[in-house]
Amino acid sequence: CEKCQCHSEDKRTAILYTLLSQNLNQSRGSRSPSHQRCLCHQRRTVCLRTPHITCQAASNVLVKTISFMKNLPSFHLLPQEDQLLLLDNCWVPLFLLGLVQEMVTFEVMETPAPSMLKKILLDGQSKQQEPERTQPTLAAVQRLQCCLNTFWSLDLSPKEYAYLKGAVLFNPDIPGLRASLYIESLQREAQRALQEVLQPLHPEDQGRFAHILMISSTLKSIPPALITDLFFRPIIGDADIVELIVEMLYE
Repeated sequence: CEKCQCHSEDKRTAILYTLLSQNLNQSRGSRSPSHQRCLCHQRRTVCLRTPHITCQAASNVLVKTISFMKNLPSFHLLPQEDQLLLLDNCWVPLFLLGLVQEMVTFEVMETPAPSMLKKILLDGQSKQQEPERTQPTLAAVQRLQCCLNTFWSLDLSPKEYAYLKGAVLFNPDIPGLRASLYIESLQREAQRALQEVLQPLHPEDQGRFAHILMISSTLKSIPPALITDLFFRPIIGDADIVELIVEMLYE
């Protein structure tokens, strides 16, 4: 990164880092500077500060999210192929809405990186091992927390959450849907119900409906890999989270 502050560190540290990096690169083959570990604060990897507490809370939210879909007769009337497409594409924003509704907060801390010396010493062994798991970056987690904080500021009622979840779940724009027209009608119905709930609750705020829909669209930009690595990887290991969700839905 152009604005990286890494080079402002003590020169002796920089020299040691350069020497160790050269030894490591010689053992692995030459690499361009762009492939080296960036020490910028925003790009550092993080993990949950209290995973045993946060992961349990996240698991409870996921169970409630699946229960929400299970209890929708209109969802079960869809072809199973469409159900799976909707599930695969919408479980993350639905889960995030659940986090907001359940007021689940979390803190992260920087992931300790293995020392350069350890990498050099274990380089021959690491080639025979599986690649290390990806870790969330601080910047990605901060974007996630910003989205959640924005929703908390809306102070939605339970009915607003319910109809908004329906509008998010029934997304007719997902490629490959067989019943896209029916799904579009379900989304319009959920949006209409949401708007009808808003009018008596917030008669003075005429733009609240559009504002809620706009903010909910930002949840779709959160990568599923970030949610999986942050909240569920400590529990499920290398298992496929979508396969587990499908099992929960049809058990």
